[in-house]
Amino acid sequence: MANHKSALKRIRSNDTKRLRNKYQHKTMRNAIRDFRELKDKKEATKVLPSIFTMLDKLAKRNIIHKNKAANIKSGLQVKLNSL
Repeated sequence: MANHKSALKRIRSNDTKRLRNKYQHKTMRNAIRDFRELKDKKEATKVLPSIFTMLDKLAKRNIIHKNKAANIKSGLQVKLNSL
C-alpha cells in the first residue's frame, strides 16, 4: 500500500487513465471491425476518414504505437480499394 498522499493520488489517476485508454482502444477496434464488414464502397468511403482520425489521435496520445496506426490505416485503405 502507498505511504504518501501523492502516491495514493497517482494510483487513482492511473486507474482513471487506464480505463479511459481501454475504452478508446476498444472503440477503435470496434470501428475497424465494423468497417471491415462493410460491402458498400460509398458507405466505406464516408466512414474511413473518421477511423483515420481516431487512429491518429490514439497514436499521438501513445495509446497505440504510431507504426501500428500506420499499418492499420494502410490495411483499411487496401480494403477500401478492393471494394
